[in-house]
Amino acid sequence: MFLDGSNLAQIKICELRAIGYLQVDCACKRYNLSDKCKPNYGSCHAGRRSVPIELLDVAGLVPGAHEGKGLGNKFLDDLRHADALIHVVDVSGTTDAEGKVTRGYDPSQDIAWLRSEIVRWVQGNLMGKWSIWGSIKRRHVAIKATPVETLQNQFSGYGSTSQIVARCLGRLALKEPLEQWSDETIEKVVNAFVDEKFPTVFALNKIDHPDAEKNINKIAKRHDSQSIVLCSAISEVFLRKLAKQGYVKYVEGSEFVDTREDLIEMGDPDGGGLKEMDEKLKNRIENLKDLVLYRYGSTGVVQCLSRAAEILGLVPVFPVRNIHTFGSGTGGVFRDCVLVNKNSTVGDIARKIMGDIPVAYVESSGGVRVSEDEIVEVGKHDILSFKVGR
Repeated sequence: MFLDGSNLAQIKICELRAIGYLQVDCACKRYNLSDKCKPNYGSCHAGRRSVPIELLDVAGLVPGAHEGKGLGNKFLDDLRHADALIHVVDVSGTTDAEGKVTRGYDPSQDIAWLRSEIVRWVQGNLMGKWSIWGSIKRRHVAIKATPVETLQNQFSGYGSTSQIVARCLGRLALKEPLEQWSDETIEKVVNAFVDEKFPTVFALNKIDHPDAEKNINKIAKRHDSQSIVLCSAISEVFLRKLAKQGYVKYVEGSEFVDTREDLIEMGDPDGGGLKEMDEKLKNRIENLKDLVLYRYGSTGVVQCLSRAAEILGLVPVFPVRNIHTFGSGTGGVFRDCVLVNKNSTVGDIARKIMGDIPVAYVESSGGVRVSEDEIVEVGKHDILSFKVGR
């Protein structure tokens, strides 16, 4: 989950690498220490912390990618390293499957064929053109392996783990032995594996387009609402640009944007020091509020990362040097925050953060020593201090 021991969790979104920021509740808020919170990475605003994660904009995909069409091989190879996928879907219906400008296109088709490409890619590698599955079955029987062991040996190239394979098979509750699996059963296994290994958030973009609503409704009927985030990326970019230029007050991911006039009405005679806008810019802001912020609650861009983290079950953990002051010896509190997988233990985190350095014992909030077997959850053993020694 972490890149070479750093605190950057990798969530793969199509080859442009960048750093995004996942918003989480910071531990400083629990102890009324928000004014002293000084993150080494990212930022913390009133107890809302922005934790850096690595994003990768992977190669474009067209139908037939599993056969190598377009940049299919590159795209599918990139997926091997992904923790989660964010599939950006143009719900305006103004671009087709190959990215060409059109009108009235059904974007739900993009979701269907993208998943089909991933499934067929995995299934093709498993079955192969030269009876690979036959060889797998013979080896499976010869060495008396378990289904998890055999499948993990085949799926390890996708960044899989035995735990992922076990969950995949547990979901299906198959009764027949692996050597008797039919092609239909293998397809079910591959589909279950894709669900486990590549959890996906559908970022339905361009929600302010006139044709968007009907397409959103169609997609919503076919997919779990928890996997869908409504977005207007252009609105987010516009608001961030205006905030940087000093025309508005806007917190990324918020449903509110304040202009000079808004702040004056709220009792600030200086209008927060914001610049005056002309009528054209004021109208654009009001339209954005009506069509996006008031209607959907936000531009949805920040929420895409939050939803991906929810699907993965990521837990923010705050390692500190002094468990009583929450300091790390360089001023401020809660300087570091790392994201760990759900069901991670204190021992898992110690090894992730400390590496090969021997840890004598671990303390949690209040200076209480905790066992390495304890599960870390939000509000429970998520503030930790590692004492070096044997």
